[in-house]
Parts: sequence; structure tokens; C-alpha cells
Amino acid sequence: MSFKIYTRKGDDGKTGLIGGDRVAKHHIRVESYGTVDELNSQIGLVRSFIQGSDEESVLSDIQNNLFVIGSHLASSPNSKMELPSFQSRIIEQMEREIDRITETLPELKNFILPGATSQGAHCHVARCVCRRAERLVVHLSDIEEIQPFVIKFLNRLSDYLFTLSRHLDQKFGGREIPWIPQK
Repeated sequence: MSFKIYTRKGDDGKTGLIGGDRVAKHHIRVESYGTVDELNSQIGLVRSFIQGSDEESVLSDIQNNLFVIGSHLASSPNSKMELPSFQSRIIEQMEREIDRITETLPELKNFILPGATSQGAHCHVARCVCRRAERLVVHLSDIEEIQPFVIKFLNRLSDYLFTLSRHLDQKFGGREIPWIPQK
């Protein structure tokens, strides 16, 4: 017998968490890990533009850790199941990359409008999804205990994605578009 992608268990508007609990599909926990999944897909799109680069390798590590975070968010608070461990070195790696890339960029004097290159613009979209994931996880942490590394990772990741978007604009020949308020 072959594997079927559908189970019909979610037809009532509920989904199962790791550990067996069932919650509504609109539960803040589901919104949180669903948005982390969306973020992972957006980062995959960015990766598709920069295959073979050092940045692609960093994004691959980030995606793997997003799956770890997703598993922690998709787990019932009282689940006894052993979950994959988070590699905290990725946070330091992102900080080193932010510092390295920032040295190659012009000083930031204005807000930047996304759109100088498609690569940088997609990275900005990933940054926005990351910020939304962070907001949802912070909301969830007000209700239930969340591993501290989750919020820290998402916060640092949004900084990295902003810096990477500027780098990709530069790398692919775009000129940053400064936001200049209309008077």
C-alpha cells in the first residue's frame, strides 16, 4: 500500500500536535509553526537565487534550524516525545555574517524600499514573514512556555535577512532605493 498525503483527520477544523493533543487550526500555536513553515519556504526561494554561494550554505543551516523550531512549536506543552535539538551556534553564525556583510555595505542613512533587485526583494519578503513569526511566537509565549532560543533565533534571523537583502541588492547590481518621506 502506498502512502497517502491526506488523513481526513483535519476535516473537522482541528489538527494534531506532537504528543497527541488536538487543537483548532487557528490556534496561536498552529499559526506560529505555520508561519515558521512559510518562512522556511520563503528562505528556500531566496536560496534558489544564490546557489553555490557562502550565503546559500548559511541559509541551508537556517532552514534546518527552522524545522527544529517548527517541531518544538508543533509539540504539545506536556508531550514526552524527544525533539530534535537546536544548534545554538547558528545564532552566533548569523551574527558573524551580519558583521561580515555590514563591512561591505554603505552606511545606512535612510530606510530602504525593497525592490532594487528581485533577489533582495524576496529576502525582504522573508524578513517580513520572519517578523510575523516572531510576533506570533511572542504571543504564544504569553500563553504557554516556549523555549527561549525560538524567539532569540527569529529576532536575529530578521536582522540577518535585512542585512542579506542589502548584500544581495549590491551583489546583483541593484542600487538601494532610499525612502524619502513625501512632504
